[in-house]
Amino acid sequence: MVIRCWKEKEWFILSYRSLKIFTILIPTILIGGFEFLRHSVLLHNLSMDVGNYFITILTFIVSFAFSTWMFKVIEEKNQRIAAERELRAIYEERERLAKELHDNIAQTLFLLNVHLKKGKITEAQGLVNSIDTHVRQAIHNLRVKPEEAVSFSSKTEKWLNDWSVVSGIEVQSTIRVNEGYFTPSEEIQIFGIIQEAFMNIRKHSKAEVACLDLTSSSNGWLMVIHDNGIGFTEETVSPQQYGLSMLKERAAKVNASVDISAELGKGTSIRIQGSRNK
Repeated sequence: MVIRCWKEKEWFILSYRSLKIFTILIPTILIGGFEFLRHSVLLHNLSMDVGNYFITILTFIVSFAFSTWMFKVIEEKNQRIAAERELRAIYEERERLAKELHDNIAQTLFLLNVHLKKGKITEAQGLVNSIDTHVRQAIHNLRVKPEEAVSFSSKTEKWLNDWSVVSGIEVQSTIRVNEGYFTPSEEIQIFGIIQEAFMNIRKHSKAEVACLDLTSSSNGWLMVIHDNGIGFTEETVSPQQYGLSMLKERAAKVNASVDISAELGKGTSIRIQGSRNK
């Protein structure tokens, strides 16, 4: 890896080895060179006290200038590494979405073929609608380039509107999150949580209205997703059937806690809370 520093409209590429050599040689040459010059040439023209004061000031100036430059280079390197990690997380998520889409559609097409052979037209139509929904969601997830600046709130609101049109379920959303509050990798996981939760609502809840409330503060953030559907109990359905295990895995990646409450005939509520460690 190299570090690029812009100076006077020219690119200088500094390797780690070069930085190490500069760190060793620059203070040594400047301070050691002055001491050599002081004792060989300026011995009779510069008193010991004046020389001590001068070398102290010179050491301070050299140390300040060199450390300022060095820490600036390190900070730029760290920022670049962080940006590369965020982009890698985004591309890894897209690869996961592509695999998930492929597997889901392949399985659905197999079931569609089975239903068509048995003459189950109604079931086949339902599977076609399911494929259409998954394709729409995948297109939405993959449409925006990672480097393009898109507001998390705007992206979420648009996805919820599209989901409402496809599912026929009314959506009420409130998103109060400052721009840049979440890192790109956090946005991926939180957006994935929202998608997973609302896909479960569409598949299982038979709800008429679904609500999303997401707020942030300096101490942390809170997201509550609720629907007025049929609800469930642990005796009637397993958490895996509702995809809740995947939701919890995503929440764990952003160090958030998940609390799920449901009651038959009264809907389901998912409360996800994350802390802000900065």
